[in-house]
Amino acid sequence: MPRPEVLERIKEAEQEADDIVAEAEEEREQRISDAREEAEQLRREAEEEASTVHEERLAEAREEIEAEREEVLAEGEDEREKLESRARENEEEVTDYVVDLFEEAVHAQT
Repeated sequence: MPRPEVLERIKEAEQEADDIVAEAEEEREQRISDAREEAEQLRREAEEEASTVHEERLAEAREEIEAEREEVLAEGEDEREKLESRARENEEEVTDYVVDLFEEAVHAQT
């Protein structure tokens, strides 16, 4: 093969190699870009899911706290009613006792 043809084929082969490398580089950059976009989408989805789970757990905790609050209030109301009942039961005795003390104090002064 004559020398100019060999040089031309070498130039063509070099150009073809450069084209292949450039194409591979473009493909690599596109894959990197696609991977970054996919990673960002996955991150957003994970954040949304975490936020949803957080809100659900918070709502459940609030419900539990409210149920406990209602239970404590009901127990407190029952205890208050018992104390009031006992106070009413003892009211006459206390009144009599106070009157007796007063009468004793009055008689002691006279």
